[in-house]
Amino acid sequence: MAIIERPAETPDARPAGTAQAPTAATNYGYLRRPVETTGWRSWAFTVDHKKIGIMYGAVAMFFFIIGGLEAGLIRLQLAGPDGTILSADKYNQMFTMHATTMVFLFVMPMAAAFANYFIPLQIGARDVAFPRLNALSLWVFVFGGVFLNTSWFLGGGADGGWFMYAPNSSVPFSPTNGVDFWALGLQITGIASLVGAINLIVTVLNMRAPGMSMMKMPIFTWMAFVVQMLLLFAIPVITVALFLLMFQRSFGATFFSVEAGADPLLWQHLFWIFGHPEVYILVLPSFGIISEVLPVFSKKPLFGYPFVVFSGAAIGFVGWGVWAHHMFASGLGPVSVAVFSVATMAIAVPTGVKIINWTLTMWGGKLKFTTAMLFAVGLIVQFTIGGLSGVTHAVAPSDTQQTDTYYIVAHFHYVIFGGAVLGLFSGFYYWWPKIFGKLLSEGLGKWNFWMMIAGMNLTFGPMHIIGLQGQPRRMYVWTEFRAGEGVFNLGFWNLVATVGTFVLAIGVLLFLVNIWVTHRPGSKTPP
Repeated sequence: MAIIERPAETPDARPAGTAQAPTAATNYGYLRRPVETTGWRSWAFTVDHKKIGIMYGAVAMFFFIIGGLEAGLIRLQLAGPDGTILSADKYNQMFTMHATTMVFLFVMPMAAAFANYFIPLQIGARDVAFPRLNALSLWVFVFGGVFLNTSWFLGGGADGGWFMYAPNSSVPFSPTNGVDFWALGLQITGIASLVGAINLIVTVLNMRAPGMSMMKMPIFTWMAFVVQMLLLFAIPVITVALFLLMFQRSFGATFFSVEAGADPLLWQHLFWIFGHPEVYILVLPSFGIISEVLPVFSKKPLFGYPFVVFSGAAIGFVGWGVWAHHMFASGLGPVSVAVFSVATMAIAVPTGVKIINWTLTMWGGKLKFTTAMLFAVGLIVQFTIGGLSGVTHAVAPSDTQQTDTYYIVAHFHYVIFGGAVLGLFSGFYYWWPKIFGKLLSEGLGKWNFWMMIAGMNLTFGPMHIIGLQGQPRRMYVWTEFRAGEGVFNLGFWNLVATVGTFVLAIGVLLFLVNIWVTHRPGSKTPP
């Protein structure tokens, strides 16, 4: 936003009997008036929360496409036995960068896009508390995402998995620059998340309209607020872990080196203390979105507003006490395993409360199955499947058999894609007219929904079977000898999963086509 200065009005120019407003500008004899720039500068230099939200969303969608292409290459490699699409090294890079891109460069910033755009509108604020910091968080995120992906052109991507377990992430096992780009790139994007979280927390606490108490806030604002609180405490943890990793790789430190008396499990504890709240950082915004959508298209108020609010807060709180269920196979000991098993079962309760509230919101309502409503209902069904498979991980003997198999891959994709991504798409169709003044096509939208639902279940459903049959995660090739026979044939289900990936890709492509078709000049949203 450019500022021009012009002389203040003289006393003779004002009507008789009026006084000049006592502004800071008049102390200097000037009246400062902001003039909005046009063209690309109006976007590059904006501090308007709406434009920043739109740019967050556009960049996140770009990275969604990148992450999807990486997933397609992974599934092509595994479609048949003895795949040759990717080498073992390139496969490691691909699944690492796919997961990193989807988690840190798509779902988190897309949720930030909705939060930036709608929180000020929902609480009656003119803007966020610190508009310039808001712009800073956007551009730091963009720089971090680009920096992370430049590793592809400078020796290859990171290859240790998005969890980057020590000692595999140390120089002897990963000598290229990929892990260095990964560690520094995530620290940069972490700065963006932390700055944005502080900004939105202050906005919600201090800038609500008169009369709007916390318990009168829209549910989306509530869930986004819980997410910002989680980010405030989770980002510093992963930042510490990344600093330790960077110093170990670049400056000869020995934080995770067994030969120096250190313990590689330190990395796992630090990562998962961040990583499990991170799951709720990803899904809670989508919970908030569908809690806005379901009452509108059920023509009923949200059932049990206080329960939805407090269950969201409970998910955020209990989420800090379940991280070690990712480590049941690491030899924690029976007491630790028992405690974290109970905590993992307990966190299913507030999630179940939300599902009951959403179901009872629809119960007896006059349902209108718009595309936004279909994605909201799809979230409930698909996330419930992911939640039920997740509860099986709370039983330590069962988890010990399932861990590091494709059963885990199936579970977290039902949670992240079936929960976070479907909720975001519900938000696209619900709020698109508010943001851009144009309605997305309902016909194309419903094709978009059904292709994504079919593709998701074709892709991730079979992974439960091949996981229980023993196919390990992160295996870059399988042979006919391992394929098995009959209904449990690994070859058949791997092929189905690959076909499902491309059905899913067609669904996403239909969404992009929908945007293109409905943004023709002259088409306007009706009142």
